[in-house]
Amino acid sequence: MNPWKGLKGLPRGIWMLSLSTLVNRLGTMVMFFLTLYLVQGRGWRPEEAATAMALYGLGALAASPISGRLADRLGHRRILAWSLFTSALAILVIPYLHARIVLFPLIALWSALNQAFWPASMALITDMATPEQRKQAFVLHRLASNLGIAIGPAVGGIIAHYSFTALFWIDGITTLLGLIVLLVWVPATIRETHEGTASLSGWRDTRLLLFLLATVPAILVFTQIHGALPLWVSRDLGHGTRLFGLVFTLNTGLILLLEVALNTRLAAWTHGHQLGLGAMLIALGFGLTGFAKPYSILVMSVVFWSLGEMIFLPASSDAVAAMAPRDRRGEYMGLYSMTWTVALSLGPWLGLLTYAKLGPQILWAACGAVALISSLTLHRFKAHGGNAT
Repeated sequence: MNPWKGLKGLPRGIWMLSLSTLVNRLGTMVMFFLTLYLVQGRGWRPEEAATAMALYGLGALAASPISGRLADRLGHRRILAWSLFTSALAILVIPYLHARIVLFPLIALWSALNQAFWPASMALITDMATPEQRKQAFVLHRLASNLGIAIGPAVGGIIAHYSFTALFWIDGITTLLGLIVLLVWVPATIRETHEGTASLSGWRDTRLLLFLLATVPAILVFTQIHGALPLWVSRDLGHGTRLFGLVFTLNTGLILLLEVALNTRLAAWTHGHQLGLGAMLIALGFGLTGFAKPYSILVMSVVFWSLGEMIFLPASSDAVAAMAPRDRRGEYMGLYSMTWTVALSLGPWLGLLTYAKLGPQILWAACGAVALISSLTLHRFKAHGGNAT
């Protein structure tokens, strides 16, 4: 049985865009080693590295809505290309600059240029796919990104042992290779002219904003994979870092084998039913984490939240695409991307704070309860308007 047969019939442009993303993400190394590079490679104090990382977050936060709307005005493929080109240049320059007064703003700029990739790419997918193909197109793009991220940092760890500068060169070159794939094989979509009354801005679309707000609890819980989960599994449960690494190996393997088939099976479900189920599985997975002393329970919890991720993320992307007017796809995707950026900034911090002040059992119980809020509020959601089906 072919686990990817649900991808059959997707336009060639979407396959090529996903290939561009895969090539780019295969070399994504610097962001995972930036703190280590600044402290060990540059001799910065940890607080200086923390400031750099805060600026990285601010750059990403600022870029999402701005780049999305800019993509609507200038073309989704064009902004995607400029994002790849300028971020590659920035990353190639960083190792050769030394003054903090230059590096701090450059790191923020590099983050903003990186972040511009996501609203433009998701809007471009929406342009190229029919409403019936759209969710599977997002699934394919996610598969490419996940596969690249699964390989890139692992190889980067080996390279960083010998040369931090090499990380920047590999990251920059693979970004440029991704740009070449984009320019050669991904067609530019036609920007339509819109006469009469302009469509509603995403910032004023109450329905969109309420939807994004409803996704936040589940996303905050999911971001614990970057926050309290490593500490809990590696140190407090005594499984160690090597076994913790297998958590992400299992997660990636499940995504590659099951995500396409799972979303094909759920294609007839409403967005609300998919999102409700996805958030419920995230709640169950992270709620179980508090009982994960036996490795078998840990594996079970990872399976649950991985299934939730596979359902929740494509369904939420597709729901935003369904709500977006044709002339504001980039803006709507930018707001969606910004929601994730905010959650990725706050979630690990809130989780670690709860972990330290109230203990792990309270944290994991709270994670189950909080993600359930998203499940209950999103269950009845139905996307309509824009490209809704």
